[in-house]
Amino acid sequence: MLELANVETFYGTIQVLFGMSMRCKRGEVTTLIGRNGMGKTTTVGSIIGTLESRGGDIRFDGEVISGRPAYEVAQLGIGLVPEGRQVFPNLSVRENLVATAANYSGSSDPWTLDSVLEFFPRLRERLDNQGSQLSGGEQQMLAIGRALMLNPRLLILDEATEGLAPLIRQEIWRRLEQLKQSGMTILLIDKNIDELAHIADRHFIIEKGRMVWQGDSDALTEDASLKARYLGI
Repeated sequence: MLELANVETFYGTIQVLFGMSMRCKRGEVTTLIGRNGMGKTTTVGSIIGTLESRGGDIRFDGEVISGRPAYEVAQLGIGLVPEGRQVFPNLSVRENLVATAANYSGSSDPWTLDSVLEFFPRLRERLDNQGSQLSGGEQQMLAIGRALMLNPRLLILDEATEGLAPLIRQEIWRRLEQLKQSGMTILLIDKNIDELAHIADRHFIIEKGRMVWQGDSDALTEDASLKARYLGI
């Protein structure tokens, strides 16, 4: 569904991605992992159109999306849960969810306000609270719910459980597994390797803007040197 081929991305004159290549297969959960500052969020920005790649191609469902503005990429069916959640602090939970709701993919069974509140019951309890009044875990649920209201064909989560308490992390992982079982294609960026290995089908490791390893969960967990070499501090 998503393919990056030899993508090169810059911040001004500083190059961050060097021939970045990876694939996300339809209906699978794919992870992009690596230390901080290695280019994960830059890769996400290149995909969704907030950063302009100067080389290579990015294709979504066979269509080249390199260089297209972010709103067009979203309309094609890519939903983003950004790093830091970025919910609207002065809007209520209800307003955050309905503000950008759409069904660009033409789903016959689209996500609606009711279905998101059923998926995340805690949000129903907080429906009239402002975004700034939510806990970190509730904000993350809201950010995921907001992305689902776009009815995406591909859901990208940048640092899906960063800064969350263990019990909340487990709840987020359970919800993502439900989305996987429903057939949604997901790209995950996170640091919790054990949980990623449990939920994901394929993993890509990035270092200094280059893809250095790829494989399935068995290969990731069986090679103890990978964590020390590419993921340790």
